[in-house]
Amino acid sequence: MLKQKRNPILMIISALLLMSVILSACGTKDNNAAQANNSKGDSNLLEQVKAAGVLKVGMMGTYPPYNFLNDKKEMDGFDADIAKEIAKRLGVKVEFVAQEFSGMIAGLQAKKFDAVISQMTITPDRQKQMDFTEPYITNEVRIIVRDDNNSITKLEDFKGKKIGVGLGTNDEAYLRNEVLPKVGNFEIKTYDDVNTSLQDLNSGRIDATINNIYALKPIIEKNGFKIKAVGEAIKADKAGIAVRKGNPEFRDALDKALKDMKADGTYNAIFKKWFGEEPAK
Repeated sequence: MLKQKRNPILMIISALLLMSVILSACGTKDNNAAQANNSKGDSNLLEQVKAAGVLKVGMMGTYPPYNFLNDKKEMDGFDADIAKEIAKRLGVKVEFVAQEFSGMIAGLQAKKFDAVISQMTITPDRQKQMDFTEPYITNEVRIIVRDDNNSITKLEDFKGKKIGVGLGTNDEAYLRNEVLPKVGNFEIKTYDDVNTSLQDLNSGRIDATINNIYALKPIIEKNGFKIKAVGEAIKADKAGIAVRKGNPEFRDALDKALKDMKADGTYNAIFKKWFGEEPAK
């Protein structure tokens, strides 16, 4: 019998198909492994922080008296003191990483820092993306207008006006998702820092903003802005320390540090230093 000759082209095609199947299987395996690793979070972040001897904290640095750069160009303020004390109780040093608030969540997810201590309000949407400690401060938010403005005293007065708010903040979400549908049409202008929003308010480029009085007092005094808070508090926000999901030991260690600070009076001392009064019970 004559031997049938093998078609070289068909042999090459078969080899390529086999290789494609193998590579596809390997890729699927690698992707599955990567997804599994991501779902587990960082591999014992608490031990990593302790081994490195440094707690990296994301912070705006533009929100006095909570966080700001002092005359020595160092991070200072209530949040900074809280971060320093927590690091001390973990047995490490603190390293501040400046980050605009609008990019804070992305920075945390990208592992630019280990935690966010920068007035990150705890909300259901953010809890889907990050884990939080118990709240370490509650802030009442009020309407802020120019001294000579008597036409805005409540949220309903925002209709047809231009309202300033921090970009990516809980206040922005509050205006867009809760106030705007109820009150009617008004323009929202966003800002990366509080100073600029208050400058625009003082000069009449916006009609109002919303914020808490603790944050505004030092800026108003320093710049001589002719602005005022009006009406009752429109809401109260609770801020917590944000960490990447999948790090319960790390989050629990931060919670314990906060709890111990409150128990031994350290927290009260820091609060009174920056706000001139005892924290609300």
